[in-house]
Amino acid sequence: MSIQRRKSRQIDLGGVAVGGDAPISIQSMTTTKTADINATLQQIASLVAAGVDIVRVAVPHWEDAEALVAIAAKSTVPVVADIHFQWKYAMAALEAGIQGLRINPGNIKYQDKVRLIAREAGQRGVPIRIGVNAGSLEADLLEKYGNPTPEALVESALNEARILEDEDFFDIKISVKHSNALVMIEAYRLLAEACDYPLHLGVTEAGPMPMGGMKSAVGIGTLLAEGIGDTIRVSLTDDPVEEVKAATTILQSLGLRERGLDLVACPSCGRAEVNVLELTRKVNAAIEREEFTVPMRVAVMGCVVNGPGEAREADVGIASGNGLGFIIRRGEVVAKVPEAELVDALLTEARAVAAEKVAAGHGGDASRIE
Repeated sequence: MSIQRRKSRQIDLGGVAVGGDAPISIQSMTTTKTADINATLQQIASLVAAGVDIVRVAVPHWEDAEALVAIAAKSTVPVVADIHFQWKYAMAALEAGIQGLRINPGNIKYQDKVRLIAREAGQRGVPIRIGVNAGSLEADLLEKYGNPTPEALVESALNEARILEDEDFFDIKISVKHSNALVMIEAYRLLAEACDYPLHLGVTEAGPMPMGGMKSAVGIGTLLAEGIGDTIRVSLTDDPVEEVKAATTILQSLGLRERGLDLVACPSCGRAEVNVLELTRKVNAAIEREEFTVPMRVAVMGCVVNGPGEAREADVGIASGNGLGFIIRRGEVVAKVPEAELVDALLTEARAVAAEKVAAGHGGDASRIE
């Protein structure tokens, strides 16, 4: 079963295709002061290691805009400048060589300045994200609708898009974020019907884990399952690396990304004769230490009743019994080992599977597989 994605136009954001048939990209935002160039680049490097595709940086001050020259030049992924209120910072970001802009129609008041930004971005081939948030909706729309309804969010976004379109600028992606997942879902559904621009999905101000991750999974995951969405950000009150991990998990759960570890584990029950939680933690830590450069699906099952069958679709798995366990490789039991040796035996099979994937051209680097 595959997801039939909404047909959207495609834009190029610093070499990352967004929309059309391009893979759904993961975004995050740095929490450093952008003016601190070294700290910002270090955090970007951490996000890249976690699997991010696009990074956004805040530009609330002039010194942040000045720092964009070095950041845009040295980042290994495209950088989007997040601009509020000050149109001059958007112009400075474009001159600095930034790969993308995010502007909010609710707080750049002068349409002539937005048009100026559009013309400059068009000349430089820099896409613009129209980022509408419930918390910064225009006063006239709040008066019209009473509160940030899905209809109000969409009207705001389309009004801003028309300003850019009037300048023959169409390298646009749009977000209509809300902290309520149900409102966010309905807003994106309406927007998906109203235009063919690529859509950036997110539940804004989702909060800390686990609640923030749950709300994001509900909002983003529902839309992705309907084929809506071209790039995503999980907005957490946490280290932004955790945003990337959560976003990757959402995509993996829907079969939209094959990267990293996909860990399947049973919830345990009265049949379990092993501490499933402890075993799962050990397996997770061991596999992550290997840093496989190919996707790896691993199953940890707490008994031998259903374990072999439930682990059939995993690359490798464990079905543990009373002091013993089966090692399962692609649905076949390949070894029966003592409980104390389960993790090591699993790693042996995982390395072999990873080597086969590399040899078959599924990506990765064989030199990193011991």
